[in-house]
Amino acid sequence: MSLKPLASLPQTQLTVKRALLSVSDKTGLAELARKLHEAGIELISTGGTARVIADEGIPVKDVSEVTGFQECLDGRVKTLHPFVHGGILARTSHQDDVEEIGQLGIEPIELVVVNLYPFKQTVAEDNITPAKATEFIDIGGPTMIRAAAKNFAHVSILSSPKQYPSFINELESGKGISFSSRRVLAKDAFNHTADYDAAIANYFTEITEEKPASQFNVSLPLSQELRYGENPHQEAALYGTQNDIIDCFHGKQLSYNNYLDIDSALNIISDFETSDPTCAIIKHTIPCGVGVSDKLSEAYGKAFSTDTMSPFGGIIVVNKEMDLETAEAIDKIFTEIIIAPSYSEDALNLLTQKKNRRLITLKKSVSKLTLITYRSIFGGLLKQDADLIPANPETFEVVTEREPTEQEMKDLLFAWKVVRHVKSNAIVYAKAGKTLGIGSGQTSRVEASQIAVAKAKEEGLSLSGSAIASDAFFPFADGVEAAAKAGAKTVIQPGGSIRDEEVIKEANEHGMAMVFTGKRHFKH
Repeated sequence: MSLKPLASLPQTQLTVKRALLSVSDKTGLAELARKLHEAGIELISTGGTARVIADEGIPVKDVSEVTGFQECLDGRVKTLHPFVHGGILARTSHQDDVEEIGQLGIEPIELVVVNLYPFKQTVAEDNITPAKATEFIDIGGPTMIRAAAKNFAHVSILSSPKQYPSFINELESGKGISFSSRRVLAKDAFNHTADYDAAIANYFTEITEEKPASQFNVSLPLSQELRYGENPHQEAALYGTQNDIIDCFHGKQLSYNNYLDIDSALNIISDFETSDPTCAIIKHTIPCGVGVSDKLSEAYGKAFSTDTMSPFGGIIVVNKEMDLETAEAIDKIFTEIIIAPSYSEDALNLLTQKKNRRLITLKKSVSKLTLITYRSIFGGLLKQDADLIPANPETFEVVTEREPTEQEMKDLLFAWKVVRHVKSNAIVYAKAGKTLGIGSGQTSRVEASQIAVAKAKEEGLSLSGSAIASDAFFPFADGVEAAAKAGAKTVIQPGGSIRDEEVIKEANEHGMAMVFTGKRHFKH
């Protein structure tokens, strides 16, 4: 078979004489059909699509009249016929094709309007069975879409109602459908079928419980083009369904770095969704302060006091409605982004006065999302479950002679919730619902602790009686010794070191209470 290079494909305007319409999503169908009829285009259709068109008083021919064969198998077979696919795939600029379809009695089809069964929406329903799900696997639809897209030099393919208005405008210009438009429509069509097939493949991977999946499939729509990436010389774009989760309703467009910070903010606040009023302040994806209190303004005050320098230009996330008192406290310094489930009218009136400040409403609970995390690396990517399973104190084990008091256990749990969101090596000192010092991203656990202690001293915060949380086990007793000298009275860590006995002994010598969680929270 000889293949023509793209440059030699006929790039003339396409005149549409005959159209085949068979759609699941019937948005805009009647208007499109009317415009096609007014342009003198013969309409061929199937089932429910044909009924919608006919109900509008628009002449339409059932596909069975074209094929001479009634649809069968409960509608599973209706367009899979040479009179349909021959009409779509015929290269009408090739004399051999023209002569062959003439001999076979096949008429060309210059426009195909097809979109597919809602498979994604169906399998997202509760208690969906494989039997029902497979009924939403379209066969004829993808075949027609791919055939039309392959033959884009001679056929236009509309695979989404969003494409109808621009197509109608081009049709009504009287100049025909341009080659460049047909090529873009073909690209969109292949994306449509690729997304559809990926969803089906992923569903079957799920129901066959194949772990790990032998093939990784992802298909995400462009959410928005970004001005640049981490730095101005890097191109960037955002893909996915972020608009289903957050609504940035005020301020400038979010940047690449903003989205990274927001992701960190949503992760940390997910640990405090049902807690008392909570505030976290994020800077460069790292929490620089977290506070819990009876009032949101007090929670913000606790978070801010942990580190009064870093919050400038940072991100604030809260778990309750943003009220005026908290908004007034936040407004005293420049804050780039504020995230809240809702805002009081008074708070909005104040916060919207600064045009560049982004205000975001959290539309959906992050903890209720089934989250998988991905990281790109050389030659591919890494995939893992998100580390968002809530801590379960019932699984904790007190390993020291002294048990923590009720308040100390609250401090330990609070510190443990925070430390899982701090980059390793991570150390958090906390007391009374407030972070006192946070050390992150160091090459040794002792250095992380030293930084946390230094930050607390810089802010004039006492670590006396505090809880210390470590994202991974203390490899040596010196980490606990340093914590005791700093004033910590309780320790929470995963345990699991070959020197656990030495570490526990050190804690006992200082009269400390130590809890093992049995779960590590590395964050690289």
